[in-house]
Amino acid sequence: MSASPRISAGMTRHRSIALHSGLLLSGLLLASLAACSEAPSSEEPQAGEAGSAENALSIETAVAEAATGVPLGSVPGRITLPPEARVAVTPSFAGAAVRVYVIEGQIVARGAPLALVRAAEPISISGDLSRARSEIALAEAQAARMAQLSEEGIVAQARAQEAEARLQQARATLAEAQRLAAMAGTGPDGTMTLRAPIAGRVAHVGIETGSGVDGMEAPFVIEASGPLRIELQLPERLARQVRPGMSVEVQVPGEGTDAAPVSGQILTVAPSIDANTRSVMATATIGSAPGLVPGQNVMVVVSGGQGGEGVSVPSAAVTRIGGEEHVFVREGDSYTPRAVTVVANAAGHAVISDGLAAGEVVATSSIAELKAASAE
Repeated sequence: MSASPRISAGMTRHRSIALHSGLLLSGLLLASLAACSEAPSSEEPQAGEAGSAENALSIETAVAEAATGVPLGSVPGRITLPPEARVAVTPSFAGAAVRVYVIEGQIVARGAPLALVRAAEPISISGDLSRARSEIALAEAQAARMAQLSEEGIVAQARAQEAEARLQQARATLAEAQRLAAMAGTGPDGTMTLRAPIAGRVAHVGIETGSGVDGMEAPFVIEASGPLRIELQLPERLARQVRPGMSVEVQVPGEGTDAAPVSGQILTVAPSIDANTRSVMATATIGSAPGLVPGQNVMVVVSGGQGGEGVSVPSAAVTRIGGEEHVFVREGDSYTPRAVTVVANAAGHAVISDGLAAGEVVATSSIAELKAASAE
């Protein structure tokens, strides 16, 4: 019975020795494999290999083209209306709104009804008009009778002249009553219709059905559709360069850089610099566009007429490196980043005034990969 434990112990020692030998062999094998795998990674990539990797990128290019009338810069602006483009509609007489036909923002034609207002005064005007018509008929008959009697010598000529004067007075009264009735646009029940004096957009509705109206406040304001104005803030560096007649361009917000900008020109430039903002106020006119509304803030590109030199490249070629704008210029088989001065960016093209010459080739794709390669 005692032999069995000794055999078992011997077998246990044998297995331990075998396991230890196996672990040692495995460790040596792993060490050799690690040494083999580390040998290639210790070598640094050669410069030629990095250049070939850069050349392996599929890079699209564009040639910088000469641009005439290079913009002076981009400045902030606010869309406004010309002074004559906004018209207030007021009632001729005080009354109450019976019906309102339009809402704010609605497009109306000239003469379109805006509201129906009932007032007491138009009723009295209608009565005055009827009386004036009756009086003028009577005055005409009397004047004709007196003229005939005067010719026959029955009455003095002064009587005929008095009758003619009363006729003229009756005609003046009738004309005044007709003018008031036409101005009020009154109906037989004393209602008058307020109509749009111009075609455009209803910018303000200040009354509701049943509310009172008077001649001191305008219940409606109509804005004409047509050319718009832009109030510009010119920085001090551009104050002496911008002149009336210079061209401006506005990119319509929301239409993307490929959309054509709206063009216009400078109308006025203030003669002095604002002490608080250190800027000069200027006014420009531009054509109307669906995406431009009064009160909207936009960026305006001011061009210096026919003078100035620069180049134009696709906007995709421009990137920012270290807070400055750069393009990657092809030099031989590689692309080198170069700082440039961008003075305008619209319609998918960037206008560069300094740092790039016409005819040079720039990269327009794989810009992120080129930036990463240049930073190594």
